[in-house]
Amino acid sequence: MKFARPLPSLAPRLPLRPWLPLLPLLPLAVALNGCINVGPDYTLPKQALVNAPLAKGALEGADPTLTSTLNTPTVWWKLYDDPVLNGLIDEALKSNTDLRVAAANLARSREALGVAQAQGGFSGKASAAVERAQESAEQYLLFEKLPVANEADLGISISYEIDLFGKLRRGVEASAADTEAVEAAGDLARITVVADVVRSYVEQCSAAEELRIAQQSLALQKQRVDVSRRLRDAGRGNQTEVTRGQTQVDNLAADIPRYTARRKIAQYRLAALLARAPSDLPPAVLACDRLPQLSQPIPIGDGAALLRRRPDVHEAERQLAASTARIGVATGALYPSVSIGASTGFTGILEDIGTSPTGRWAFGPLISWTFPTNGARGRIREAEASSQVALAKFDGVVLNALRETETNLATYASDYARADSLRAALKSAAQSADETHRLYLAGRESFISDLDATRTLTAAKSQLAGAEGQVAVDQVNLFLSLGGGWEVGGQSTPGETPAQLKATPVAAKAAAMPATTTSAGKAP
Repeated sequence: MKFARPLPSLAPRLPLRPWLPLLPLLPLAVALNGCINVGPDYTLPKQALVNAPLAKGALEGADPTLTSTLNTPTVWWKLYDDPVLNGLIDEALKSNTDLRVAAANLARSREALGVAQAQGGFSGKASAAVERAQESAEQYLLFEKLPVANEADLGISISYEIDLFGKLRRGVEASAADTEAVEAAGDLARITVVADVVRSYVEQCSAAEELRIAQQSLALQKQRVDVSRRLRDAGRGNQTEVTRGQTQVDNLAADIPRYTARRKIAQYRLAALLARAPSDLPPAVLACDRLPQLSQPIPIGDGAALLRRRPDVHEAERQLAASTARIGVATGALYPSVSIGASTGFTGILEDIGTSPTGRWAFGPLISWTFPTNGARGRIREAEASSQVALAKFDGVVLNALRETETNLATYASDYARADSLRAALKSAAQSADETHRLYLAGRESFISDLDATRTLTAAKSQLAGAEGQVAVDQVNLFLSLGGGWEVGGQSTPGETPAQLKATPVAAKAAAMPATTTSAGKAP
């Protein structure tokens, strides 16, 4: 293909003046672009259970000696005042794989929101085509064959889609609510990771403490068997005592692997949360054999504060908002789409491109209307049903939040009462062991009696250690059900402005939080 002559300059010949009549239409387009939004405007339904009295009162099952009505602090784990635990949580928040997945999901959702926001409005297109062709003569009502020629088509066009009925705006609204729901899911992942780290740390320390006590009990029982064997050999005892004592030794020895395994499992779980090998855990974690203690009663707030705080409640509410917006998207499909556009360019023989005979331009509105067939109205009813599903799920999440919290409160109070009784039993066992030992030193009790009293004391310690370990786990479960552990710019009720619920990194809030006071005394 060859050019007969250089193409003339296109700039001075482009018929730009036909674009000028579009300018007065732009204010009209902008004015029309927000006048109608089909479909329902979202508000939190009055019949939602979050508005019911059961969601606004005090939480049942709370023991006023173990809890307070203060709001749960965001960084609740700092109530333990344990630097090792604080360091573990900081590391988990940086490296945990679940949080990386949540962050990636949020980034993907935000990009989807950007795509939705980019729909409609101005769009443009440029095209250039050069070809050798033979046109059909009859399409021009000619009956002689047209010659083969070099043809060209150059053009640009621009259009503005007027979202007259709000279909695109409803799509953005739905996408924004989806993004906020994904963000809330990330907050839920964050509090779950924090709770899992604290629980694993507590279980590692508890298992180590029980292992230490079990080893002490085993050593004492071996001493008793040794004494029984010597008394038998001296003719002052019998084989039955030796056999009974050896059976007790074997039973105590059988518990050692159980405590060892519990400790290892807790370490493995903690290492996975930190994305490191178990052998790489900090030495202070591996050496821990005392349970961390809270510095004050657990602050639980009330039902309304609980529902403001829990990310899963906010996630379900945002999913309800997205479902409501999609009713408008489906309704908008019943209405025509309206655009205003203009185009200009050159079409003709290649050698003549750029001359007046090849110039073209056009402008005006474009209305496209697909009549509501092929299930368009059914899709509206489908969206309405999906909204009812989302409302039912939202109510279910609210009920589950209340049930979960109240159950954990009752469990915590019950297990603490049991541990309190075992503390009293330990006190009695310690007093008995002390009295027996003094009688033994005075020659009024045998060495075996002294060993038995000490073994009873050690068994009481073992029972109490197990009960206190369960109480510590109950505390973590309660904090998790209270929804603490994610940063908020300000707690708000479900349905409020999404910007008030934006999450921020936990480390930033932790740095800004004042030091926890311990003046309230040590809590259970």
